[in-house]
Amino acid sequence: MQPYVPLTLPLPQLDWARLIPGIGPANAALARYDGLLQSVVNPGVMLSPLTNREAVLSSKIEGTQATVDEVLEFEAGMEFDGPKVHDIQEVVNYRKTLVMASEALSERAITLGLVRQMHALLMDSVRGANKTPGEFRRDQNWIGSAGCSIEQASFVPPAPLQLPDHLQAWEAYLALDDADVLVQVAVVHAQFELLHPFKDGNGRIGRLLIPLFLYQKQALASPMFYLSEYLEAHRDLYYARLQAISRDDDWAGWIAFFLEAVRLQAQANCDRVRNILGLYEEMKQHVAALTRSQHAIAVLDALFDRPVFQSADFVTRTGIPRPTALAMLRTLREAEILHPVREASGRRAAVLAFRELLELAEGRPLI
Repeated sequence: MQPYVPLTLPLPQLDWARLIPGIGPANAALARYDGLLQSVVNPGVMLSPLTNREAVLSSKIEGTQATVDEVLEFEAGMEFDGPKVHDIQEVVNYRKTLVMASEALSERAITLGLVRQMHALLMDSVRGANKTPGEFRRDQNWIGSAGCSIEQASFVPPAPLQLPDHLQAWEAYLALDDADVLVQVAVVHAQFELLHPFKDGNGRIGRLLIPLFLYQKQALASPMFYLSEYLEAHRDLYYARLQAISRDDDWAGWIAFFLEAVRLQAQANCDRVRNILGLYEEMKQHVAALTRSQHAIAVLDALFDRPVFQSADFVTRTGIPRPTALAMLRTLREAEILHPVREASGRRAAVLAFRELLELAEGRPLI
């Protein structure tokens, strides 16, 4: 099989008639979600469960097996066996990469340099760490069943000698304003996957680029629109639509799929964010009434930011005097707002969980 030769960007002769029915509804759904996002006072704290869920689901597409609960329990000091620790660390790296890149966008645009920084952080000390993290590949790679030869591959990315030129063209396209921002981000994601510029981690970097690009283009007030839930639920179709680009130049089929993904995911995200905001308002009254403390809001913010935690870490993060903080935690446990994951034993602190928030963030998979 010959290496894939990408089309130039912007795409020539795109079948807009096929795409127009999906463009309006997808943009309207995203705009509704963005409006809701702008009403959130501190989205980084309030919606951190959604960020954790995205990190888990995007990693799951690549075969990682870890749940949101396991990731948070691990960070709270719970112990897991070796293979599970590797999976959890990949999820943690994904979240760190999203946070790093989001902060970087406050000062600069997405560039190849930033993409390489993202990859280096994503692959730090996990499987694939021996595959030149942060460096674009200098060898020919291919995709197919385990152990297959290049002749048996289902897809062969561009040759390494041509890769730098294709990447520079892709970077230049990021700076343009194409006819529609959602069509453009669909092209940005797919072209990156087809270039397959790293030896490992291309799928996760490509999915991270979706909210970052929408944020850069001011289609989102915060880079917190996550598509991996839909892509994981439709994994086979996701890969089939990407493969149809390389096989048949069917860009319109891919973009139509992507627009539908955005529309449905935006609707699901709106429902989830409303539910989280509703829980916050409900708990604000409840926690204040239970604790009768001036620290009630600080406690609630800490629970939303990290819904699984060690009691000692809770004291540190909130800055509340230790006796007061521990008394408040006891009150919340007695009210069954918090549930023990691990009881305190000797010098080992208890691990507690705000289960209602975790269950709300998980929700149900998209249809």
